[in-house]
Amino acid sequence: MGKNDGNFNTASPDRYLLLKEFALKNKKFPTEAETLLWQYIRARQLTVKFNRQHIIGDYIVDFVCIEKRLVIEVDGGYHSEYEQIEKDEFRTERLNEIGFTVIRFSNEEILGNILGVINKIKNKLSE
Repeated sequence: MGKNDGNFNTASPDRYLLLKEFALKNKKFPTEAETLLWQYIRARQLTVKFNRQHIIGDYIVDFVCIEKRLVIEVDGGYHSEYEQIEKDEFRTERLNEIGFTVIRFSNEEILGNILGVINKIKNKLSE
C-alpha cells in the first residue's frame, strides 16, 4: 500500500491518478443500489459524514466514514464468483490491517431492504 499520512494510507503516487480517474467515473455512473444507499447516507440519517468512491491505499471503496473507520461495500452479482470472493477477502484483510472495518451488502439487499441495511450500518457505527 501507499504512504501513511497519519490518518489512513494513501495510494502510491504512481497509482493515485489512475485510481482518482476510476473513482470519478464510478461517482458519475453509480449502480442503482449505490444511488439508493447514498441518498440515505448523504441525508445524514447516520449522523456521521461518509465519502463515496474514496481512495484508501490502492483501493477505491464505495463508501467510507473516516471518523469511525468504517467502509461500506456494495456488491453486484460478480462478487459471488469464486475469484472475486478471494479478491474481496484479500481487500478486506488489507483494509482491516490499516484499521478499517468493512461491511458488505449486495445490490439486492439494498434495493429490497434499505431500512434494514441502514439499521445494520447504524449498529456497526455504535459498536
